[in-house]
Order: sequence, then C-alpha cells, then structure tokens
Amino acid sequence: MSDSTTTYAEKVETTTTKRTTKLKEHIVEIVSDSGEGAQTAGQAFGTISARMGNGVWTVEIIPAEIEPPARTPAGASGNRIRLGEFYVTNMGDDADLVVAFNEQALLGREEAGNLKKGCTILLESVWRNHSNNLVADEYRKVYDRLIEDGYNVYEIPMEEECLKIVENPRRGKNMFVLGMLCSIYSRDMELAQDQVRFIFRKKGDKVIEPNLKLLESGYNWAEENLDFKYEIPATAITEPQIVVNGNVAVGMG
Repeated sequence: MSDSTTTYAEKVETTTTKRTTKLKEHIVEIVSDSGEGAQTAGQAFGTISARMGNGVWTVEIIPAEIEPPARTPAGASGNRIRLGEFYVTNMGDDADLVVAFNEQALLGREEAGNLKKGCTILLESVWRNHSNNLVADEYRKVYDRLIEDGYNVYEIPMEEECLKIVENPRRGKNMFVLGMLCSIYSRDMELAQDQVRFIFRKKGDKVIEPNLKLLESGYNWAEENLDFKYEIPATAITEPQIVVNGNVAVGMG
C-alpha cells in the first residue's frame, strides 16, 4: 500500500495487543480546572464523531462556583459527550469513561453521582509525586479510594508528555487528551487534524503546528500504552450533521 493511501492509524506502530469492543453508545466526560481547555477538547471530539456519522449530544460542565480555586471539587469544568450508532437526543445518564486533569475535578463529578460504577477513568498522574506533600497525599487518597470502589483507573503522564512539545502543559493537555480519545474510539485522525486546524485557524501555523503535535502525541501514547479500544458504528442518517452548544445555537438564531 502506498503512503498516499495509508491511514494515520496504519502508520502508527503499536506494542500493545488491543481488545476492540464494538459499542452502541458511550458517554464520555472530560473534566479539568477552568481555563485548561477541557470544553474545547470535548466539543472537538463531538464534532469529529458527528463527521464520522455518529449521533452526538454534548453538554458543557460548568463549575459550581464563579472563579473557583484550582483543584477543588466545585471547580470541575469540562464537557460531556454522548455518542452512539443512533440519533442521540439527550445527554444520557452516567459516564462510561472520564478523562480528568486532576483528581479533585474528578471527585466533584463522582460525588455528584455522574459516573457509572466501575467506569474507566484516565487520570493525570503528575500530582502523585507533587512537591507539595498535601497535594500528593490528596491525590493518593482519592486514587486509592477509587480503586477500592471498583473504578478502572489508568494513570496518564499528561504533563510529562506535553512538556516534550510545549513549555506550558496547561495550554497543551486538551489536545493531547483529544488525541488519546481519537485512539480509544477509533476516530479518523485526518478529521481530527482538520478540526485542530479549524480551532486555531486565526492564530496561524505557530500555534497550529504544536497543537497538531500534541494531538498526535496523545494518539500515539494511547496506541502504545492502553490495552483497550472502542468502535461505535455510524448511524443510518444520510443528511449532513453539525454539533452545536448553547452559545452556537444562540448565535445561529
């Protein structure tokens, strides 16, 4: 097969034997502190999934407080994305998979009853060995309790991987996470790359290129290190679809 017809996924060498599970639907959440781009990543993931033919419903996760302190349960910000092989009309019930930039934002969602018992959690691991012992202790206590409660927790070195590409990982984790989700849910990476270019279209190549590298880094990391993969078939809908949130809907009139 020539390089011109090889898909991105076929170019990535994987060292982990994957188990691919075909699903009818899944509910995904991405949560972080405010300003870390979890909402952007979630909306992008929803758009990519819609362009692949899935039914999609997205809803923003808004912090319980105005300008909440970092790393607090009340500060959880992000996006919920429900995608299925059918026409989706609501946000669904409990999340099947959650990506969390810190354990406190995750705790806020768990305490509110938004997570399915035993769901898969992808958790930023930088806090485990944090220089502040209080932060490290908080992380370990939450992690240990989640394991005891039966959650399927994967620790992800998001900051470590992002620092290989950008100086400020706070501005890069969301695209790394988007790449991970594209691997996990067998998303079309060419569509994902197009979406990243669209998101940063007004900022030029100086911003677009590192974000593409972050996307690819997240995808490659998941391909090489995670042992599971999902596939959600497209719907039978033939009409073009768009993904909108409340702000976009208001703007469209």
